[in-house]
Amino acid sequence: MSAAAKTADEGDIPPAAVPKAKAPVLAMIVAVMVSAAASGGAAFWFSSHGAAPAAGHGEEAKKEAPPKAPAQYLALDPAFVVNLEDPDASRFLQLEIQVMARDAAVLEAVKLHQPRIRNALLLLLGQQRTAQIADRAGKEKLQAAVLAEIQKILKDETGKPGVEAVYFTSFVTQ
Repeated sequence: MSAAAKTADEGDIPPAAVPKAKAPVLAMIVAVMVSAAASGGAAFWFSSHGAAPAAGHGEEAKKEAPPKAPAQYLALDPAFVVNLEDPDASRFLQLEIQVMARDAAVLEAVKLHQPRIRNALLLLLGQQRTAQIADRAGKEKLQAAVLAEIQKILKDETGKPGVEAVYFTSFVTQ
């Protein structure tokens, strides 16, 4: 049998008839890898540079809040010292308070209206009972009441509450 007949019988394809498919497949793989790398790089760049998503995504588009200004603190000096409303004994509360705002103008307003603020806080603190402020929950409730009182005064005087938080930096009952 001749070599050509033997090749046809065994099902072998002569080397000249084999298509050169390796080059296009390799080119396609390289193209896919380059495309994936470019997509990944673009996604990284947009996420790290804070680019906004394309318009028209409705609820999916997140609105970025502007960065907050740094917190600024002001101590309401001197410390508050009041008699507590306790029918069984003479009890005292000594309390140091600091207010926090993110705008220097708010702290200037607190300084300007400090006599009114201190008066309101002395009246508020003097109404407390030892049992009411003995645990953490009671102290946090008092802290919220102090904040509300300061914000109410600032809103009356300046038109906005301004102060974001109050902190007790010393709290002594006796």
